Amino acid sequence: MAKQLLKGNEAIAEAAVRAGVEAYFGYPITPQTELLEYMARRMPELHRAFLQAESEVAAINMVYGAACTGARVMTSSSSPGVSLMMEGLSYIAGSEVPCVLVDVMRGGPGLGNIAPSQADYNQIVKGGGHGDFKMLVLAPATVQEAIDLTYIAFNLAEKYRTLVVILLDGNIGQMMEPAELPPMKTSNGYHPNWALTGASGGRAKNIITSIYLVPENEEAFNRKLQEKYARIRENEVRYAEYETADAEYLVVGFGTSGRVAQTAVKQARAQGLKVGLLRPISLWPFPEQRLAELAKQVHGVLVVEMNAGQMIDDVRLAVSGKGRNGSTPPVQFYGRMGGMVPLPDEVVEEIRKIVK
Repeated sequence: MAKQLLKGNEAIAEAAVRAGVEAYFGYPITPQTELLEYMARRMPELHRAFLQAESEVAAINMVYGAACTGARVMTSSSSPGVSLMMEGLSYIAGSEVPCVLVDVMRGGPGLGNIAPSQADYNQIVKGGGHGDFKMLVLAPATVQEAIDLTYIAFNLAEKYRTLVVILLDGNIGQMMEPAELPPMKTSNGYHPNWALTGASGGRAKNIITSIYLVPENEEAFNRKLQEKYARIRENEVRYAEYETADAEYLVVGFGTSGRVAQTAVKQARAQGLKVGLLRPISLWPFPEQRLAELAKQVHGVLVVEMNAGQMIDDVRLAVSGKGRNGSTPPVQFYGRMGGMVPLPDEVVEEIRKIVK
């Protein structure tokens, strides 16, 4: 199939359509509104459900209800809107129903601005809502990667009965790039026996709930969740590498920061600096094992983010004590905040600071 010039938000929406999404519920908020607008046109064309809710709180609870029927459902929002969804996301995790959330990050805290940011990392990767739950988090760096990750997100959600988040910043949602769309799925073939299908099925009554009033029962359920998360850690780690084979220094960045960092690494290499890049694609599960392996060969690590330093904590944990002779390679940070995007030249300057 030939490539087309596609806008990130619209490309994600079409990828979800082609992956077989049956219902979309959302609320407009910049910089993801084009995704909702695209769904408003596209879903009715295919006789699928679209509803603009009265708020993000309403939208996520509509997602919850539809997901309980076993349908492929999704929503999308941006940073403050996702904050409003957190209680619903915890309910969904506690009920083990699959769904997909797209978070197109913007500047904050508070209402902030509509410029690109990566400051939702802790909110999304660390759970966000109450209780011990995790969301499988995928962070694209290009429009093509956003398409590909959205297309597989529904399968991952259903495979593990879990929440899957596509986490990108406003740059990727708004940019246009040549990309290839996947084929249209005619049927997802997903008919779970746990879903609420009504009395017509002739089966025993089924209840989906997230409330366990007896502490022993709540603990047993939480242990079951942790076992599932362990399986996800084992099977769903994703990352990309650039020039790491002989790297003596390592740059780590995700999404747009990782994309900028790759250009910076290329420039640093041209200046004779042996630098490589690790770009996490799954932010949870985090590629900690690969980082630990690279820590054995490098003299220092630079983390680049569009925030005040959030992923850096996971990088530090991954490389701690994993350097030569049990040492820990120094980890430095470079970040831009409030919707500012780091430039390759800035990152090269920071690379030069860690090179001894």
